[in-house]
Amino acid sequence: MGSAAVQIVSVGLGVLGLIGVIVCCAVPRWKVSSFTGSNIVTAQSSQDGLWTSCVVQSTGQQQCKNYDSLLVLPSDLQAARAMTIISCLLCCLSLLILFCGADFTTCVQSEDAKPKISLVAGVGLLLAGLLVIIPVSWSANIIVRDFNNPLVAQAQKKELGACIFVGWGAGVLLLLAGGLLCCFSRPKSGSSGGTAKYYSNNASAPNKNYV
Repeated sequence: MGSAAVQIVSVGLGVLGLIGVIVCCAVPRWKVSSFTGSNIVTAQSSQDGLWTSCVVQSTGQQQCKNYDSLLVLPSDLQAARAMTIISCLLCCLSLLILFCGADFTTCVQSEDAKPKISLVAGVGLLLAGLLVIIPVSWSANIIVRDFNNPLVAQAQKKELGACIFVGWGAGVLLLLAGGLLCCFSRPKSGSSGGTAKYYSNNASAPNKNYV
């Protein structure tokens, strides 16, 4: 069974990862304007996220607009929306399951069921980490590819926003939390219990003397 200290550390890493995924999903900082080449006009800059596209003036004023239609969005953005939302839900569910099966809680009284519950929570955190790393890496690859493409105009080139790096960090935290739980929350083997039961039955059996 996993120790309480490992489970507490996993809970902390999972909560930090969940906060990172929420920030990555909500903040429109996936793509930002690139000021390279002849594109040196810094009076305003654009910031694109999963749900809105914002224009920030040099005076600090910011105007955001929701995307007109889901169907006109690129495939990477549509996948990123779905995966990040599923990652948030899966991370919340895994943390709730972990609290139920942790050694430092009394929600579940069975000592045999606790490691199994913690193992399920660990697998859920691993999946949540993968679901946030995949869309972030996909979007980063497209941004870098378009940036190095000479056919793309300088004014249309973008750079990696802060949410890309936040998503990578959140995914690593979730993978680390899930990995710790999977390593330290292994169910007890039934071999020792079966051996003890065998010897107990033999000891309680009556001795028969044959003439």
